[in-house]
Amino acid sequence: MNRDLTVGKPASVLWRFCMPLFGSIIFQQLYNIADSFVAGKFIGEEALAAVGNSYEITLIFIAFAFGCNIACSVVTARYFGGKDYAGVRTTVSTTLIASGALCLILMVLGFAFNRQMLTAIHTPQNIMEPSRLYLVIYVGSLPAVFYYNVATGIFSALGDSRTPFLFLAASSTANILVDILFVTTFGMGVEGVAWATFLCQTVSMVLAVLAVFKRLKFLPADIPAPRFSLPVFRQLVVIAVPSILQQSSISVGNIIIQGLINGFGSSVIAGYSAAIKLNNMVITSLTTLGNGISSYTAQNLGAKLPERVQAGFLAGLKLVWMLCLPLTALYFFAGPALVSVFLKSAEGLALESGVSFLRIVAPFYFVVAAKLVSDGVLRGSGLMTQFMIATFTDLVLRIVFAFILSPGMGYRGIWSAWPVGWIVGAALSIVFFTSAQRKAARAAI
Repeated sequence: MNRDLTVGKPASVLWRFCMPLFGSIIFQQLYNIADSFVAGKFIGEEALAAVGNSYEITLIFIAFAFGCNIACSVVTARYFGGKDYAGVRTTVSTTLIASGALCLILMVLGFAFNRQMLTAIHTPQNIMEPSRLYLVIYVGSLPAVFYYNVATGIFSALGDSRTPFLFLAASSTANILVDILFVTTFGMGVEGVAWATFLCQTVSMVLAVLAVFKRLKFLPADIPAPRFSLPVFRQLVVIAVPSILQQSSISVGNIIIQGLINGFGSSVIAGYSAAIKLNNMVITSLTTLGNGISSYTAQNLGAKLPERVQAGFLAGLKLVWMLCLPLTALYFFAGPALVSVFLKSAEGLALESGVSFLRIVAPFYFVVAAKLVSDGVLRGSGLMTQFMIATFTDLVLRIVFAFILSPGMGYRGIWSAWPVGWIVGAALSIVFFTSAQRKAARAAI
């Protein structure tokens, strides 16, 4: 069901809209968590390290899909909020065409240079081949990754967060079962983990895209909508490029940090692989809620209701902080139990390094949550320069402090770099948001 985010109490509207988004991203993260769980529990520590090592590179590809998701969502929401349904249809078709071309380029690069990518991050030889195998199969699944992200962006723009939640709930549950089947029954190892994800992501994508086309049929069609529009494409690029740069730069930063971590051996890599999957579940969930706030902001600005944006920001902040409270407590106090879920042996360096990561970063989830809500408003308002400045500052500080602190503190010094970047990035995002709100208020007088 399409939902107009320009009417109703902002807090209630955001809660109803964002909670299914939160559920969706939890299930989406189960894909990667399932891969690490099955690899570590049923194959071994080296398999877990291989999946985690490749995962950092796959995040670069995901960054491009995420950029397409955000651009399509924001531009579609503007047209939907302004009741321009021909513009909605043109935005969808333009995004599908452009995303397909971008996906094809990335697949060619991924197939051609996967080994070089893994070598560049100092992948240990004992996990090189399983890492490469996992990465190659993942590259083959990029069409599913791209078009699923575009489909969810469209649903978000139309105010429907329930439909993608249902698709993901079914497909991620199936992924866990297929992972276990391929590894334990068919003995396929890391290859089985990758193929299970490939199959389930593809099914989820096909269902989501079909649902999008069905949904578009119910929108009023007063005038013909062109399949591809250069002006719409330019609007998409304005939003997509900064979002892609933001996400890919974060991924590149993580790859640089992964190279630093790889110097501590496969046990630390395995512990980090388990902990970063748990961490990414939180960060990606908060980012998705920020994306929901972007759709809310874009719809209200499209409907010329800027006064609802401030109320939406405060409601969004309250929402993410309420979610952070139990997650922070869980990760800090139950870290050993959570990390050991991914390991055959619940002791040793792998467990110790993973637990220390969670205990260092979890208390700062409240800080990064405030940043991601502010980022959501900045993106929805089209303030991409400010958004990028805050994000790149976070990234650069994280990398710099990882190299500064690791010689004296070991891998714990690398973990400590996360809060530094988050604190400064959050401060910048909030300053940019409040400054934009004051400027808008003065212009309205």
